[in-house]
Amino acid sequence: MAYITLRDVHLAFGGPALLDGANFTLERGERVCLIGRNGEGKSTLLKLIEGSLSPDQGEVAIQNGVTIAMLAQDVPMSSGRVADIVADGAGEAAKVLKQYHDATNACIDGNTAACDLMGELQHQLDQLDGWSLDNQVNTILAKMGLDPDADLADLSGGRKRRVLLARALLTQPDVLLLDEPTNHLDVESIEWLENFLLEQHNLTLLFISHDRAFVDRLSTRIVELDRGNLRSFEGNYSRYLELKAQQMEAEEKQNALFDKKLAEEETWIRQGIKARRTRNEGRVRALKALREESKARRFQQGKVNMGVQEASRSGKLVFDIEHLSVRYGEQPLIEDFSSIVLRGDRIGLVGDNGVGKTTLIKAILGELTYQGTVKTGTQLEIAYFDQLRNQLELEKSVADNVSEGSDFVDVNGQRRHILSYLQDFLFAPERARTPVKALSGGERNRVLLAKLLLKPSNLIVMDEPTNDLDMVTLELLEDMLAEYKGTLLLISHDRAFMDNVVTSTWVFDGQGQIAEYIGGYQDYLAQRPQLQSEKMANKQNKVESANTKTSSNTKSAKKIKLSYKDQRELEQLPEVIAQLEREQKTLEDQLADGSWFIKDADAATQASQRLAEIEEQLLEKLERWTELEAQLNVE
Repeated sequence: MAYITLRDVHLAFGGPALLDGANFTLERGERVCLIGRNGEGKSTLLKLIEGSLSPDQGEVAIQNGVTIAMLAQDVPMSSGRVADIVADGAGEAAKVLKQYHDATNACIDGNTAACDLMGELQHQLDQLDGWSLDNQVNTILAKMGLDPDADLADLSGGRKRRVLLARALLTQPDVLLLDEPTNHLDVESIEWLENFLLEQHNLTLLFISHDRAFVDRLSTRIVELDRGNLRSFEGNYSRYLELKAQQMEAEEKQNALFDKKLAEEETWIRQGIKARRTRNEGRVRALKALREESKARRFQQGKVNMGVQEASRSGKLVFDIEHLSVRYGEQPLIEDFSSIVLRGDRIGLVGDNGVGKTTLIKAILGELTYQGTVKTGTQLEIAYFDQLRNQLELEKSVADNVSEGSDFVDVNGQRRHILSYLQDFLFAPERARTPVKALSGGERNRVLLAKLLLKPSNLIVMDEPTNDLDMVTLELLEDMLAEYKGTLLLISHDRAFMDNVVTSTWVFDGQGQIAEYIGGYQDYLAQRPQLQSEKMANKQNKVESANTKTSSNTKSAKKIKLSYKDQRELEQLPEVIAQLEREQKTLEDQLADGSWFIKDADAATQASQRLAEIEEQLLEKLERWTELEAQLNVE
């Protein structure tokens, strides 16, 4: 029996139905990605499954005994001890455990009443099995690399997301619901989340995401919410694109045949007196049914129609950056960076949150002070997409934000009414009159794009343009930027977007250094091991040179030799590690699609346990290898 089943579910909030007779099943071990345009009702569907919403009609059935946890889209801004926030999802035992920790700290500070209270709280924890909860919290926090005593307010967005995930997983749910888990996370955090979820072999996932690389790697099935219905596509996102294209072609043919038949019947009903006398009443009833079906038919939501207005060409040199440095207090954000940006370059900026990507952009554009020099080329006309959306006035309508109060805008030399132009960005006239403060994140992004693309430019600067955009709009934005003849500076954590748009990548290491790579994100990953090897080789050469110099100056220095047993162990360790890694890869591949848990749950569980053992053994072997090599090189 399926873990979760939706049967003929209907739900609407006044407008077109978000769910219109939807059917869906989620089997054990699946990792299903729910996709669809912004506003289609994806988050609403998760809330139906979680139980915080009820359908207007239909049934949401959960298998007996199946537990569900949900990781919400919004990251909390509140403060609090990480361990207490994680434990808070476990009910009464968590409250008593927090009181016990607070009493312990107060007792250490000399509060005798708190010391007396500790005894009573210990008794309650014994009854509630609270000590087991304490161990579970510490175990899961250690697994996620989180400090239990840290304050949530001091953590980055990625680590806050880990705290929420730890809280959701504490109760060991059978099904985990994730709503846009990668939003506002840097690449490192996204890759950590991917790997962590792939390692949870007993967990069933239903998640919403617009990050195509994340979806491609994680999903075993795609379910699309489209015009109130759910359509299932086996495989990952790449396979979905193939199947979706076939489905769209079939739907267009079917609609064309329907429209042709309706037109023929409408022509027949309007024929002369002779035809009306011999009219077939059954055919008349069929025509009425066709008319009703035509009215009820929900067409696909249109696509964003975006195009950039290009200014006259800039000079060949756009920026000549020499020894640029920026500090934040004592912390170096950018240290001695030099580069040349030429006309037509499309450069992606990659790095963790807070490492200085936006700072570098502002320094290059002259918006903040810096050390070094930046020579700016001639005839630059810049369009700037701001990460914080500060260019939007929240109280004003969409139309007033884009046209700045005018009824008409100039689009590539043609005069267009602002409401007509905004329809290219999927804003119906009534939505175009809505204040920006009432829009979703994805809609605000579309407003900013509509405003940005009205401005003639030969340099586009985009700071996180992909947040909250649906996949279709993302792909159209990619196409537009790929055809742009000017220069592009792009900050994004969307790896697929970077790969499809940029021609070179600047990678920030968090210590002030910026490395340049040819190509997109995957190209950077391919080049990184080679460059790291070269650096390690150079470092090793320096060490050997220093060792040679030291040994010549210090006659008494002697190299420690390993015992025969240790020497043999050191020689065998690489092959032992390689065997463990091969076994690890085999098991991961077998467990990857989740079907093994359905066919043979016991065998799959044993394989999952073996994977955990292999991970521990690999750590032990690698530590031993490092230890032996260190002994070998000691002088």
